[in-house]
Amino acid sequence: MALLKLVPDETRFRFMWLRKFSFPLAIVLGIASIALFFTVGLNFGIDFKGGTIIELKTEGPADIAAIRGELGTLNLGDVQVQQFGDDNEVLVRVEEQPGGELAQQAVVAKIKTAFEGENVEFRRTEVVGPRVSGELARAGLLAVAAALFAILVYIWFRFEWQFAIGAILTTANDVLVTIGLFVILQLDFSLSSIAAVLTIIGYSLNDTVVVYDRIRENLRRYKKITLPELLDRSINETLSRTTLTSVTTLLALFALWMFGGEVIRSFTLAMIFGIVIGTYSSIFLAAPFLILFNLRGDGKSPDGEDAPEPDVDAEAAA
Repeated sequence: MALLKLVPDETRFRFMWLRKFSFPLAIVLGIASIALFFTVGLNFGIDFKGGTIIELKTEGPADIAAIRGELGTLNLGDVQVQQFGDDNEVLVRVEEQPGGELAQQAVVAKIKTAFEGENVEFRRTEVVGPRVSGELARAGLLAVAAALFAILVYIWFRFEWQFAIGAILTTANDVLVTIGLFVILQLDFSLSSIAAVLTIIGYSLNDTVVVYDRIRENLRRYKKITLPELLDRSINETLSRTTLTSVTTLLALFALWMFGGEVIRSFTLAMIFGIVIGTYSSIFLAAPFLILFNLRGDGKSPDGEDAPEPDVDAEAAA
């Protein structure tokens, strides 16, 4: 049976030629994302703004979609509905309303009125503060910064400093552009959104390290060709693997986006965008950074000798 191939063997695309466009585009998108973050701002969800928690118990199995639709008509802002415990127990979380304590009490009264006569028991009602306080948010930022620094040190130790800086800059670009997407579309930014961003960081780094590993192998094998030619060769050799990994991941994410419901839609959309931008950056940014940082000086090794080309016939015979 023939194997599925999205990318033909032995492609010869000139990716490094496009760096004159990819670098300016990355700079523009990064600056625009930062500007939007400080001017428009993120649409923080309940996890960051706090709100009201109401525990409901229905007479029969709870219809989560119907409850969510009923609450959606009350114009209460961000509302989260989830099932817990038995199949007739529901937890409703409504974002904090402007107006202080009286406004929060008015929300409870409005919800009770909406479900009046539907055999719904209101078992618990309480007003809570943000699940992620300012202190926890700062601790999270420090943890992410520490993780990125650890990655920097590891890649520097495993490869060279040019690879380490290139990987961090590529990952930072992916995060900035993803945050820009949240701002432009005003997607709900919650704890699940942070999970999406961290997942994107891991995916982007993994893809970048795969490309860098092939570049390191080819640096030992081809010692006379110029650096742009070597980078083009390395990316073309890993292009099939990169494409297949991204496509299979996107297939699963598109299924979640279409059938997963509203609760995880913003998370899934961020993941889809992050996988696309992560794949793009590992090809068009990660490798060109090595040219920018002058990985091999004049583009050739000191000895100026080419390693022998691999004997394809001998490998096939073996």
